[in-house]
Amino acid sequence: MTHYDYKTRNTCSQMISFDLDGDQVKNISFYGGCDGNLKAISKLVDGWTVDKIEQYLKGNTCGLRSTSCADQLAIAARQAYNAEQKNA
Repeated sequence: MTHYDYKTRNTCSQMISFDLDGDQVKNISFYGGCDGNLKAISKLVDGWTVDKIEQYLKGNTCGLRSTSCADQLAIAARQAYNAEQKNA
């Protein structure tokens, strides 16, 4: 299991921390942003695969922004997974 910290872009949250165990994303924490909503997302998707997180969260927007905290999680998980595959 590898720990990742991802600096978000264009969202209220500033960072997402999570662990990647193979293709499963675990122990997700958002720093900043809508605390209750982000805690709920973290609990709901804990243990999901990178593909499933992308399927459900990628492309979600927030207001007039072209991204959201959920979208940023999908991006972060994919980047972390791809980096691990490249280094394997």
